[in-house]
Amino acid sequence: MSFLVRIQPSGHSFMVGADESVLDAALRQGYAFPYGCRNGGCGTCKGRLLSGVLDYGTDLPPGLSQEEVDAGLALFCQARACSDLDVEVKEIGAAGELDIRIHPTKVQKKEFLADDVVRLYLKMPDTDRMQFLAGQYVDILLKDGRRRSFSIANAPHDDALVELHIRHVDGGDFTGYVMDTLKETDILRIEGPHGNFYLREGARRPLIFMAGGTGFAPIKGIIEHALAEGVTQPMHLYWGVRDEKGLYLGELARKWAKNLPHFQFHAVLSEASPQHASNVRTGYVHEAIIADFPSGLANFDIYASGPPVMVRAGFDAFSEHGMVQDRYFSDAFEFQRPGVTAE
Repeated sequence: MSFLVRIQPSGHSFMVGADESVLDAALRQGYAFPYGCRNGGCGTCKGRLLSGVLDYGTDLPPGLSQEEVDAGLALFCQARACSDLDVEVKEIGAAGELDIRIHPTKVQKKEFLADDVVRLYLKMPDTDRMQFLAGQYVDILLKDGRRRSFSIANAPHDDALVELHIRHVDGGDFTGYVMDTLKETDILRIEGPHGNFYLREGARRPLIFMAGGTGFAPIKGIIEHALAEGVTQPMHLYWGVRDEKGLYLGELARKWAKNLPHFQFHAVLSEASPQHASNVRTGYVHEAIIADFPSGLANFDIYASGPPVMVRAGFDAFSEHGMVQDRYFSDAFEFQRPGVTAE
């Protein structure tokens, strides 16, 4: 059995199953309710019940008192719906509304997606969760005071683990450590969420995503969030890499394109091998986008993530091709060399 939840003041609505919390249902469908621990202790996800019936089981969670219930408050991470609901919640709409904190994490899983790309899944303590917007990043805090920034590759509704894609960089002491030494169960301290690269809610224009290398990571999170939210406008993913090996999650992108009628995927290789050159697009990824939209880019929102040279080249070229500049959202990956301490 499912029930309808109507959110005030946004006017959004979603369905919640009888076997899930209101918060879980909201996040699963892309609605950014505030939350913290997600186990009923911190009270961050507290809102107001305007109408309907909620159930907490035999005892109220520690973050909610009977006096608060009598006053109409609800703790949505623990509340189960017993009827249709009207609730009052201030949805998270911008990065500045989120708390930036330091979190201890354990390396739950380490896997090589390519010879030079590792995917890490980081697990926080059961009493700790980090709320973030799809596309943001975290800093890994090193023991000597330095920090290294990596984009979050999963969507907020799937936040049990933090997913990072880390490419080995020549001369990079930390990425070398991740490749060769870091083990599952090791502890890493992260700080976040950071950044203003996230899906702008409410826009109904077609979307173009331009990724370069592991710039696919935050775009993956944004696309998964958009799909969870039910975004139906056309989405075009362009992934620029050096060669075929650079498409380290190419099957996932091809799956999206196969199963979603409003989604298209284009791989663009700058150094395709001779045996593949006739079957794939070659050249620079921003030039492929311009070639595909000869009438201009005025009607698109564009999200670009990857090497700074690609992000800057895209901005310049797209601006000359009709793009509205404040509809270009970017995340440029700057590599920090050994010995450099990030501010």
